[in-house]
Parts: sequence; structure tokens; C-alpha cells
Amino acid sequence: MATEASTSAVGSGGGSWVEGMSADNIKGLVLALSSSFFIGASFIVKKKGLKKAGASGVRAGVGGYSYLYEPLWWAGMITMIVGEVANFAAYAFAPAILVTPLGALSIIISAVLADIMLKEKLHIFGILGCVLCVVGSTTIVLHAPQERAIESVAEVWDLATEPAFLSYAAIVLAATFVLIYYFIPQYGQTHIMVYIGVCSLVGSLSVMSVKALGIALKLTFSGMNQLVYPQTWLFTIVVVACIVTQMNYLNKALDTFNTAVVSPIYYTMFTSLTILASVIMFKDWDRQNPTQIVTEMCGFVTILSGTFLLHKTKDLVDGMISGIF
Repeated sequence: MATEASTSAVGSGGGSWVEGMSADNIKGLVLALSSSFFIGASFIVKKKGLKKAGASGVRAGVGGYSYLYEPLWWAGMITMIVGEVANFAAYAFAPAILVTPLGALSIIISAVLADIMLKEKLHIFGILGCVLCVVGSTTIVLHAPQERAIESVAEVWDLATEPAFLSYAAIVLAATFVLIYYFIPQYGQTHIMVYIGVCSLVGSLSVMSVKALGIALKLTFSGMNQLVYPQTWLFTIVVVACIVTQMNYLNKALDTFNTAVVSPIYYTMFTSLTILASVIMFKDWDRQNPTQIVTEMCGFVTILSGTFLLHKTKDLVDGMISGIF
């Protein structure tokens, strides 16, 4: 009787946790932790490569691509790919509610390494901003509903082609083009949110496509071949196009602004927009009660507070901070 009540509480989204972890969850946890380390370190290695390339060629921040000839940048890129592959694999073993919050660890790793290796000082307000971003993002993810059960890539395609998500995708694409062709030429070198905005908007679409591709591969490996369906390849094309765009503008952001600021703001915006895209596409809020939704909104406000604090204090120097106290 008690077991049934406990199971019912968990199933209803009451926030209970089952004691102990399965072997698959442990595998997912290890993969997610590894992913955070690799991704956090990749920001620093790529930044060092961008600096080295910029010293002998045209900087990425002003449109140059000399970093493509820099081995150190490629080392950072490979590190990031390894981290993303580990993250992708983690979702195959453990639920998103376990894997996704651990992505916040990459912010801490990146900030600490930036302070040590790049001498990019993370001041007290920057640390507080990071904490707020991590707390807010974790609050949203921990109170998110369980992932919707999907049985075929065609089912994902049906969800992606519903009017609500098509409208979201159209808004994202329109905003991306406006940022690229209007705001970046004028404000790209002075406003960090421009480059990161492009990365985050496009990233929210890429994650939805990655989930679709992951479902297709998982079903294929289980014996139900999804590679024969054109939807699988369309999602693959979207993933490649989105990732190339993300990497291009993330390089520009890293080359122009402080890594300790780029990393948490990018994570915050990317996570927020990805959750929004998932809510629209998979109708997550239809399976939640008002308390859960309000808690997620509180987490979102916390994220906005951390982002604002990071953005407004990124140029503070030690003397200015000492004067405040």
C-alpha cells in the first residue's frame, strides 16, 4: 500500500525521488559529468586558440577565419565535440531531469579555468551572477515534467509541423536573420547579447532536431529502422546547419568578450529557449500542475537576474568593487 502511494506521488509529479540509482542512471550520470568537464574546458582551449590565431591573422570577432588554421582551436573544438557526444549518450541512459541540470557545471568549470589560464578575473558580482544562473536553470529543469514517450521519428515530425511550433520556428528564424544582418554589423563588437542571441535562438531548434535524431537512432538500434524515413535525414540536415551557425557566432562571442561572461549567459539563454521550444513542441505544461509551472517561472526570473548581473558588472575592476563595499 505504501509502495503504491509512493509510486503514485512520483508519477503525479509531486517531486519525490526514488532512493537508489539504476546501472543505466549511473552510466548517464558519469557521461553527463564528463560532458560538463569537456565542454567547460573547451571554451578555454578555443579561446586560447582564437587569441593565438588573432595575433597573426584577422580576428574572428571582426569576421576572420584564421582560427581554422590554428591547431589549438581545433583541440578545443574536438574537446567540445567529445563533450556533446557524451551529453548525447547520457540522454540514452538517463532521463533529462537527471542529465540536463549537470550542464550547469560547465559554467563553473569554464569560469574557474578562465580565471586560472586566461587571467580573466571573475569578480564577486560575476560569481553571484553565475550562482543565480545555475540556481535558476536547475530550478526550471528539476521541476520540468518527464519526457514525452515517442515511438517513431514520424511522431516527432508530426509534433514539429503543428502550427504552434511552426510559428515558434518562424519567429526564431526571423529574429536570427534580423540579428545577423542588422544588429551584428552595428553592435556585435559592443553588445554581448547579439552574438549569444543568435547562438541561443538557433540552438533551441538544434536541440529539438537532436532529440528527433536521437530517437531515430535509438529506435534503429533496437531493431526498428528509422533511417528509411526522409524525416530522419531532414532532421539531420537541420542539426548540421544549426550547429555550424552556432559554432560560427560562438567563436565571435568568445573572441570579443570575456569567457567567464560568455559561458554563463550562453548557457542561460540557450537553456531557457530550449525549454520554451520543448514546452511548445512537446506540450510539457499540459502535464503539469500550477505549482510546478509557477516554480519554473520563479526559476526563469532567477535566470534573468543572474544574466542582468553578469552583463552589467562584466567590466568592473577591482578598485570599483572595493569602492562599492
